[in-house]
Parts: sequence; C-alpha cells; structure tokens
Amino acid sequence: MDFRHELVLPNEDLPFRLFVFEGKDGGYKVSRHWHRSIEIFLVLEGSIDFYINSQLFRLGQRQFILVNSNEVHSIDCPDPNFTLVLQIPKGLFETYLGDTDHLWFARSGEKDRELAGLIQRMQAAYEDRRPGYLFRILSDFYELMYLLVTDYRMMEVDEERRKQNRNLDRLSRITNYIQVNYREDLTLEGVAHIFGFSPAYLSRMFQKYAGINYKTYVSELRTEAGYRLLMNTDLPVGEIAMECGFPDSRSFAKSFRRRYGMPPAEYRKKRLEK
Repeated sequence: MDFRHELVLPNEDLPFRLFVFEGKDGGYKVSRHWHRSIEIFLVLEGSIDFYINSQLFRLGQRQFILVNSNEVHSIDCPDPNFTLVLQIPKGLFETYLGDTDHLWFARSGEKDRELAGLIQRMQAAYEDRRPGYLFRILSDFYELMYLLVTDYRMMEVDEERRKQNRNLDRLSRITNYIQVNYREDLTLEGVAHIFGFSPAYLSRMFQKYAGINYKTYVSELRTEAGYRLLMNTDLPVGEIAMECGFPDSRSFAKSFRRRYGMPPAEYRKKRLEK
C-alpha cells in the first residue's frame, strides 16, 4: 500500500484528539497516510523528521508543523522526543464556517508562539484534571480555532491542491464507513451503491488514491483487527475470524500469514513465549 487512510477518533471527553506522540522513545516511523482531520505536531523536546507530500520538515524544540485535511504525510523519529499531537476533526470547522471544501491553513504565522502555548496549556490541564479542567481546555481550544481561521487560513488555494483534497475527502468518507463496519458484508457493489458510485469507479478510486485494490484494503483492515484480538484476548482463532468479518478461519489465516509471515495460532504462541 503506497499510503493509507487513518481514522481519527476524538478523546472520549473532548470533541478533538489530544495526546503525546507514541514515538517518544525514538526508533519509530509512521508510514505515509492521510485523514480528514487538521493535525498539529508540536515538538517540546528532541526532534522529528516530518514529511508532507514527500517534502521534509525537520522539527526541533518548540517547533510545530500543521498538516491540512487530506495531506499525505509520514514521520521518522530515530531519537527520543516529547511531542504533543492535536487532531481537529474537519467537521468542527464545518459547524461554524459552512462549506469547508477549500479550507486550507498556512504552516506558520505571526501567532506561532501563542498557538503553541495554547496546545501546551491544554495538555497540562488534561493531565492535571483539576475541577473545571474541561472548561479550561475548551476555552483554549476555541481560542486556537479562532487563531487558525483568522491568522492562518489561506483564502486562495491552487486548483491542483483542491482537486486532490476533493478526491481524498471523498475516499476518506468511504474508508471511514468501512473501518466502522468492517465486521459486515462489505462487497464492492454494496459499498459503491451506498455512496452513489458504480463498482468500477469505486475500484479505480481505491487503486489510484489509496494505492491498493478494494478487496485487499478490506482484508488488511480485518487482519489488523484480528491481530489486536489475537494479542489482547483468549478468543479462539475461529471466533476471531468471524468477529472480524472473515467468512471462515481459513481466509483469516491466509490473510494473516501474508501480513505477519505465519499462521495466527503460531504467531500468538511465539509472542506468549517471549
């Protein structure tokens, strides 16, 4: 898969996602992917290499990068770092701005220090969880949203960028649906009908913009879900297969072997022996 779509889920108690980057210990890479959310990576300690559409941005202490909706990006962090990540669902902007088909933000501006400070304060309040902490966080968050739309928003966006955004946005809606409903019977014809496309058009869309055919995408998604159940539960392999939408344990084992190099039962046994 050349690049993949990521489903962004907000924190349980917030309308956005705020967390410490999982690559903090170094020796960590995130492959090329995209999502509908606007994303900000703020490095507080150490450094990371960030790629947007293959362009390298080296981020050091107290530097951040803003990733627009549907921009393909990847991350390489060989060394330890402390980085905060804020992911804002695009739908939050739609609530206040209406049509955001052409919503685009500059990567830096005159308010960089203020914006970075708001993210730090939000994270500190979220960790402390003192009485009223949600009011503090939401106050800072909406101030950050205000800065984005008043000081960072780019009103003129080139047509090529708009076209890519529209295509990936369309595909994001479909992959979101698949990721939520992967346990169901997701035929190409059925999903195409739901979104008003012909099966041939949907197949071409996956191949062109996700770098993978539809059937393989669904199979890999189910295999990832199966891997999580295999590692975190005692469920038999056959039950895991059915839980993840595979027709039988044989098809799950075949897909799992292709991804992880051995059958699921053998993989679980080896991991438990470590």
